[in-house]
Amino acid sequence: MNLIAPSFLTVICMGFVVILISRALDFLWAKVLPMRFLYVLIRAPGVIVHEISHVLGCLITGARIKKVVYFSVEGGSVTYTSPKIPYIGDLIINTAPLFFLPLVLAACTWIFSEHLGCVFPPVPLHADSADALFGLFTGILGMFTVNLITRFNPWFLLYLYLTLTVVLSVAPSTQDIRNAAIGISIIAVAGILILWSSFPPAVSILEGILNLVSTGFTLGLLFGIISLLISTPLAVWFMHKKIQDAGRPL
Repeated sequence: MNLIAPSFLTVICMGFVVILISRALDFLWAKVLPMRFLYVLIRAPGVIVHEISHVLGCLITGARIKKVVYFSVEGGSVTYTSPKIPYIGDLIINTAPLFFLPLVLAACTWIFSEHLGCVFPPVPLHADSADALFGLFTGILGMFTVNLITRFNPWFLLYLYLTLTVVLSVAPSTQDIRNAAIGISIIAVAGILILWSSFPPAVSILEGILNLVSTGFTLGLLFGIISLLISTPLAVWFMHKKIQDAGRPL
């Protein structure tokens, strides 16, 4: 029990941080971009992948899809009937982007590495310690240094764009969270009861699930940090330009 409890709390905190980074970046880009169509352009691929993840969640849980809007100016949406797995099905459908989108970015990383010459230093798959977090940061900094300075690779710029657009859409929407609220509560209570019971088979299953989820959240954290590094200088530049424009005499 003592070994699992910190991991359980760590996974919850990591999920919260990934959602927070995605929401913060989305808010930041919506505010700093001078023209709405630029924001829509940046968001479009990520929104489409976000909605595809909901569609996959529906297929997995047996929910019948009634309507899909992959992208519009307001975003996207998926309308579906009740899944065959009550409550947990809604949880899977509505939190699917949180797990599916980091996997998409991991696949993109492999493609850009194997076929387009980008270099990605190894990073830990579980950010559950100070050393692992340090390894995550150093790996990311090494990636930027190699691909932008040591030996510039123009494909890496496309990779950064794809990373940014997908991370902006990782977080479940407010409506997604509402739809999944009961399922989230059930999973949380079940996890706590398993920890309290110390029943070896149940604890072993929970540990396997936590390792899997932790890997997904670590990937989300990895790409979230990359997006923060991309966004910060651009956001500062756009804000500075806005202030300059606002101060110009008519």
